[in-house]
Amino acid sequence: MQSPNRESVGAKVEVRSLVKLFGMVRAVDDLSFCAVPGSFVTLLGPSGSGKTTTLNIIAGFDDPTSGGVFLNDKLITNKPPNKRNIGMVFQNYALFPHMTAAENIAYPLMMRRLDKPLIRENVHKAMQLVQLAGYENRYPKQLSGGQQQRIALARALVFNPPLLLMDEPLGALDKKLREQMQIEIKRIQNQLSITVIYVTHDQEEALVMSDKIVILNHGRLQQIGGPLEVYERPRNHFVADFVGETNILQGEIWNEMNQYFLKLDHLDAVLEIPAEMDLTPERVSVSIRPEKLWLESYETKKKGLIGEIEELIYVGESTKYLIKGFKKQLIVKQQRGKNSISFQKGDMVLVRFRVEDLVFLRDET
Repeated sequence: MQSPNRESVGAKVEVRSLVKLFGMVRAVDDLSFCAVPGSFVTLLGPSGSGKTTTLNIIAGFDDPTSGGVFLNDKLITNKPPNKRNIGMVFQNYALFPHMTAAENIAYPLMMRRLDKPLIRENVHKAMQLVQLAGYENRYPKQLSGGQQQRIALARALVFNPPLLLMDEPLGALDKKLREQMQIEIKRIQNQLSITVIYVTHDQEEALVMSDKIVILNHGRLQQIGGPLEVYERPRNHFVADFVGETNILQGEIWNEMNQYFLKLDHLDAVLEIPAEMDLTPERVSVSIRPEKLWLESYETKKKGLIGEIEELIYVGESTKYLIKGFKKQLIVKQQRGKNSISFQKGDMVLVRFRVEDLVFLRDET
């Protein structure tokens, strides 16, 4: 493999007004986004959201109904897959079972008719890159799932593509190995400064790996942003509910003497809204993450939402409390530690939070 230039290796990718129809179904509905050179962009969404269809159109395996894909500002929509110079890693690895690891990695170079000495050199470098030097003569059935995934990754990178597409590549691995491979893929991507477009339905995976997350539902774009933005500031109900765990409540904002107030439905609380939130009187939906809530003893008599612990769930480093006393159950996640207060099922508690941690959601995409 050639020594990459960090400023020029990764490609700029633009998807412009992409539409894909399957009969009357709009699998991709007017989708646009951009991946800057060397970035890691994840298409995130539930099954049927259009993320794999979008990836297949970028790869050239499917044609769009309308719209285009641009690689370094050049339209590639009409180019066949083998003319796009794009690497691809599939969920099922797609390794040739009758070929050794080295032969699988060498295959794209053989198709490009490179000289044998250069093929051997690039295969050796690719094996080193994925930390599998010494496994050259093993067949896929002699490799673990994680090792097969590394070989598939090496094969996709061996010809130095400016863009790597990955379709749910870690879905078949167990949790611990999947987390290890997330770190490994990011290490390799940073080392090569290659552009990656990655498809997953796993929210945690997207948050861990991505520079930018493109969230889709029913083929339509819901939000684009960095991991912190889409988690902390979801734009609508779908994003708040899909990315991580949250409490979504409805309420009403009104104005009295130039001061705005929020009354949450079914909760005996009226909250003052800081002026910098810049809201208008209307019905609203708000989101607040379970870890932004905290519990205090009911006996403290402080201001808070009064509820009863209906269930508690131990999840390692934290405890998840399910609180009743409202028309909608609240979820509170509290870190475990020597200074934290432990509550029991049936305890009456105060649920407290900061108004600044409420996120006001839009209804529309």
